[in-house]
Amino acid sequence: MDVKAMPTVQIIQALGKRFREYRIAARMTQKEVAEQSGISMLTIRRFEQGYSYDIKLGNLIALLKAIDFAEGVADILPEIPVSPYALARQDANKPKRVRHEQQR
Repeated sequence: MDVKAMPTVQIIQALGKRFREYRIAARMTQKEVAEQSGISMLTIRRFEQGYSYDIKLGNLIALLKAIDFAEGVADILPEIPVSPYALARQDANKPKRVRHEQQR
């Protein structure tokens, strides 16, 4: 899914369809997800069918937790990788050798 070229509404619709696939793979009904997440069945149905264009982030996270896919939330905004420039600066600050003081 090339989200860069898609309008926000289409991205949310695609997420709803994909959520349905994950819910079914988890062998859960909409009712079971509603009970575990605290989200109404109507909201879940509308999200999965592509009619919910403004699902709240909190609701999406609750739905993902209900189908045991909470680790997927971390993939939305992964940690920023360290740039090669910053790595080179870190390496420059590392000591090249360790010297122990001599005891007299």
